[in-house]
Amino acid sequence: MTDTLLSVRDLSVAFHQGGNTSLAVDRVSFDIKRGEVVALVGESGSGKSVSANSILKLLPYPAASHPGGQILFNGKDLMTASDAELRHVRGNDITMIFQEPMTSLNPLHSIERQIAEILDLHQDMKGPAARARVLELLHQVGIREPEKRLPAYPHELSGGQRQRVMIAMALANRPELLIADEPTTALDVTVQAQILELLKKLKDEHGMSMLFITHDLGIVRKIADRVCVMTKGKIVETGPTAEIFANPQHAYTRHLLASEPKGSPPVSDTSKPVVMQADDIKVWFPIKAGFLRKVVDHVKAVDGIDLTLRAGQTLGVVGESGSGKTTLGLALTRLISSEGRISFIGNDINGFTFQQMRPFRNRMQVVFQDPYGSLSPRMVVADIVAEGLRIHEPSLSESDRDARVAEAIEEVGLDPSTRWRYPHEFSGGQRQRIAIARAMVLKPQFVMLDEPTSALDMSVQAQVVDLLRELQAKHALAYLFISHDLKVVRALANDMIVMRQGKVVEQGPSERIFTAPQEEYTKALMAAAFDMKAVNVPAVNQ
Repeated sequence: MTDTLLSVRDLSVAFHQGGNTSLAVDRVSFDIKRGEVVALVGESGSGKSVSANSILKLLPYPAASHPGGQILFNGKDLMTASDAELRHVRGNDITMIFQEPMTSLNPLHSIERQIAEILDLHQDMKGPAARARVLELLHQVGIREPEKRLPAYPHELSGGQRQRVMIAMALANRPELLIADEPTTALDVTVQAQILELLKKLKDEHGMSMLFITHDLGIVRKIADRVCVMTKGKIVETGPTAEIFANPQHAYTRHLLASEPKGSPPVSDTSKPVVMQADDIKVWFPIKAGFLRKVVDHVKAVDGIDLTLRAGQTLGVVGESGSGKTTLGLALTRLISSEGRISFIGNDINGFTFQQMRPFRNRMQVVFQDPYGSLSPRMVVADIVAEGLRIHEPSLSESDRDARVAEAIEEVGLDPSTRWRYPHEFSGGQRQRIAIARAMVLKPQFVMLDEPTSALDMSVQAQVVDLLRELQAKHALAYLFISHDLKVVRALANDMIVMRQGKVVEQGPSERIFTAPQEEYTKALMAAAFDMKAVNVPAVNQ
């Protein structure tokens, strides 16, 4: 048995569409030793995930093909393996954690059933033995009170919990190689730190090797033994992690290391007109029990929050999953019911019906966290971006509407000629830009940005931050910026709210909170975001 577990040799991947062929991966080579963590780093569209999916032949064949290359796993070439041999390798010897657990987990099956299905397929394990193993796995990945989580469905779990379930599924059959494709991208900073520590611990306990795919170099420094830097389908630099960070040789590697949001947020200005004001906002969800389904308690998702947001200003809202950040944003935009007073451009809207809110919708826009879920897969980008114009500005001619769409797409850094493609033909970062274009095309006064940069590369994040800042200065936009990425919040927000369990932990000017946080919880968030050290925050959602 050799020291090398996986050896990828001169791998190429081509995609065929409409008579055209494009090379997504061009003669890529790398090795993974037993017990080693190799990070594959690069921006969206660089070929990272395509290379990883090729290992298990998970690409959409025959649209994808391999013009050349070998993938040797324990000396066996997976490129020439039969379907039966691949089925044995998948889930047994090599497993995968995907980027979006919400789209990877089956929404119709309980957590217990989804993990038990893997045990049944690969080990013929059923009944009490399977349940015991499921509980053991959930306990292993840090799910609290796993017995209570067995009947839960994915939508009933937080982002961190869903990702832990995905890790449990990947570890069910004790694999030799774990492929982790952006497993922490959409997670809060404290949960991200916990997941990284968990993966390191499990890797050491099980002696696994790991291929870790990410665009976040801060994570690479924390977890990887070696780094392969990839761009435009090629690996341009590889070496030990410490060496790559200390002495990068390739210009693209230096570009990645230098990429993070820069610049300053707008200066706080109390003379600006108030766009959004909220007093004592509450969103309580009833908990019902018993035969008559009586209300026995409430989940206080948002519990008595006050805020003021002015034109040209940005209010950052930060906190862990389940803290109430998004619920607060949905309440302010009247997408869910709430108690308390909400004033938008001088109008008390908290009691407005759907029809009464309609005249305000073009001035109040939302960019959601998951562009893959918020963009219709059946519409081309031009129609997605133009949809709001058709509703709110029906008098526009077809040519004027298309010109507005092209302008909005170009503003977010995409080629307007690509507007006739479908969302699945774009990378994750490009889809998020499309979602931003859809909001900005209506020239709103208030925009709720719910984790708009969570799926973007570091350099693209910086570009989007610059874009949002430019649009804000040009149109005096008011932003409610919800994010777990405190570096982005620091670059954009002049004021800030730190939330936990529906309440405000700390509130005030961003610079004061970043430089001198008063509360222990805020200090823990800052440590996780900027130091990447182990964070021991009493978790309320794990």
